[in-house]
Amino acid sequence: MTEFELKFQVDAQHRAAVEAAVARGRSRRTQLQARYFDTADGALAAQRLVLRVRKEGKNWVQTAKAPADGPLQRHEDNVELSTERASEVPLPRIERHEGTPVGELIAKALRAAGHEPADAVLVPLYLTDIRRTTREMRTGDALVELAFDRGEVRAGEHSHAVCELEIELKSGSPRSMLELARRWRMRYGLWLDTVSKSARGERLAKGIEYGEPVKAEAPKLGDDPSGVQVFRAVLNSCLAQILPNASEVAAGSTDPEHVHQLRVAIRRLRTALREMAELAPSIDPAWEPALVDAFRALGRQRDREHLQQTVQPQIEAVGGPSVDWHEGASEGSSPAPAEVVRSAAFQLVLMSLIEASLPEEEPSGEQLEPGVPARKPLRARLSKLHRQVVRDGRRFDALEVEEQHRVRKRLKRLRYLGEFVAPLFDQGAKRYLKELRPAQDALGTHNDAAMAIAAYRDAANRDGRAWFAVGWLSARQPASALECRDALGKIADVHPFWKKRSKR
Repeated sequence: MTEFELKFQVDAQHRAAVEAAVARGRSRRTQLQARYFDTADGALAAQRLVLRVRKEGKNWVQTAKAPADGPLQRHEDNVELSTERASEVPLPRIERHEGTPVGELIAKALRAAGHEPADAVLVPLYLTDIRRTTREMRTGDALVELAFDRGEVRAGEHSHAVCELEIELKSGSPRSMLELARRWRMRYGLWLDTVSKSARGERLAKGIEYGEPVKAEAPKLGDDPSGVQVFRAVLNSCLAQILPNASEVAAGSTDPEHVHQLRVAIRRLRTALREMAELAPSIDPAWEPALVDAFRALGRQRDREHLQQTVQPQIEAVGGPSVDWHEGASEGSSPAPAEVVRSAAFQLVLMSLIEASLPEEEPSGEQLEPGVPARKPLRARLSKLHRQVVRDGRRFDALEVEEQHRVRKRLKRLRYLGEFVAPLFDQGAKRYLKELRPAQDALGTHNDAAMAIAAYRDAANRDGRAWFAVGWLSARQPASALECRDALGKIADVHPFWKKRSKR
């Protein structure tokens, strides 16, 4: 069985209202007490596999879960257990899941870690104690289950309070389920969260609060995919980076890397929406403003940190004066990263993107036919970006600051698009993408300096000492522009991997 489910965090001020809304009509309340198991070396968790034994009311159920194709889909297998005494806690047995997709993945993970599935020793790591209120309801052409959970996850002496709403598709259209989720989000201020109770338990057992920042991974492209299939694979790849990082930021993580990886993911997504529009005509232009606003709002924190932790120490190292960035600053007017991610605009666009990542339920006249090849339009987009970067690179030092920034954005789009579609072409992609990096690094440094100059100019209105930094940074920009021009010039000598080499 493949599960499609959205999970939302519920703010304390809306807890009672959400619980009451779920409890309307023919609802039921259940006490869920679960124990989660793994090998001592974490063989299952390493492959994102979950194995638990849970008491649901008076009955026990063993459940195994594993990742599926999309970031919000999971394989799941449930086995009801029998016990002689009500107080007896049954032990998990791996063979109960034999012959299922999850069972095969568990066996593979155990063997990879050096365990024989039949002999693997499983140990309890953490437990959950949840009071769940559920109700099934019809919405559009879908049957969904609403589940409001209150309780806690415990691992040793550590615990984490749970207050969340799950909306699971039981049958019918996932699009109808998403429309319901949008309404609940707007009514109760919910925000998406991909951190499962099992992941929360693993963190408690390790004594950590947040997960590792998630970096981009290549999309999973099949053999000779159509344009629509390529776009969906790329969109799923972007969501697989956006959703977990957004979950950590929304939960209050102050790790700059979570924010950085979220911004990278948004930039990759915007590249896909822009450069693959021909492959997916159903792209909604209304998504772009919300993504841009979030990207910029999250970037303001990064820019402040770069000024204070990197640029200002450089200024002082060459004898420049200190500048107090907190004097008269308007930092309080900028929303915190958690607020940005929890905002209605950002949450709604995430749900629209999740919907766009789903396969079409039936042929639509607005979509490309499944058999339409992707290579030709992608070659055209890559070639155009390559030409523009090479052309502007030759005169980079003569361009205005805004035009230089535009070159940097095109170079990023060229790199991301190349990474997305590299598997569709020959093996030269790796070398080509590697040759882009020096130019990207040079342009990134150059752009950071331009941003710092603008910031110090603004600060000079409050603190005249900032003029030293304006002058010192500005004096370095011509040489930096020449370095960018030279780095960009080398791209012209690299063979575009999407083009066949001419025979001589």
